[in-house]
Amino acid sequence: MLSTAWPAPAKLNLFLHITGVREDGYHQLQTLFQFLDYADSLDFSLRDDGQIVRLTDFPGVAEEDDLVIRAAKLLARQSERSLGVGIALNKILPLGGGLGGGSSDAATTLVALNQLWGLRLTLNQLAELALQLGADVPVFVRGLAAWAEGVGEQLTPVEVAEPWYLVVVPDCQVSTAEIFSNSQLTRDCSAIRIRAFLTGQTINVCQPVVKALYPRVAEALDWLSNHSVARLTGTGGCVFAAFEAREQAERIFSLLPSGWSGFVAKGCNSSLLLRRLRVEKTLRR
Repeated sequence: MLSTAWPAPAKLNLFLHITGVREDGYHQLQTLFQFLDYADSLDFSLRDDGQIVRLTDFPGVAEEDDLVIRAAKLLARQSERSLGVGIALNKILPLGGGLGGGSSDAATTLVALNQLWGLRLTLNQLAELALQLGADVPVFVRGLAAWAEGVGEQLTPVEVAEPWYLVVVPDCQVSTAEIFSNSQLTRDCSAIRIRAFLTGQTINVCQPVVKALYPRVAEALDWLSNHSVARLTGTGGCVFAAFEAREQAERIFSLLPSGWSGFVAKGCNSSLLLRRLRVEKTLRR
């Protein structure tokens, strides 16, 4: 059985505050996740030999370190059954861009294989498993825009405006570990409520650090700031600005300097993955 084009959508952190550091070194944060209608996609070929096989190689990423393979094996162990699959990934989300690509790929693997293998785990159960793969994997499993706290796993669904975004992709990969270990990173933000976000009283505390360390990100932020309010997503390096209409975003996109890359996408409070899952469940009734 072959099931194709399962979406693994990008996310934006519309702001990011760090409110403290736990004893285990993990940062406590507040952020708001929103999805984009721009995504990697995965194809799944079910196998009867119990083997989980990666069909797409990525230079520098060993198979045992690949979050997609780790997610599939985690789910197979949970089922206690001999389940096999071949997985092909069509990658368009940039690495080290702060768009959550690897985490989203892992979440889509959990959600799709739960359906294709007939395991019938709930999204809550899948989200608990997903936390073993990374703090931001659960939000992709649940598929709803969310106010996040803790290390990013405490999620409260929210309904916020769904503008059009211009996302600029600097030609660099930002190391999350490098940013979170930087001595200049602000780690003592006061906890806020969503009203502060809605009235514009939020920032991304990683932005000054990334801007200082990565000149290409700084250049992209400065350029985009000439056209709208520009902000870093996550630990970067992608930067984004919101526009009410697609035409506005595309007009600024057309002005992007030669050699730069980016894309225009719609903000989504319900992810492409969640929509696909609803279709799959309807077809199986």
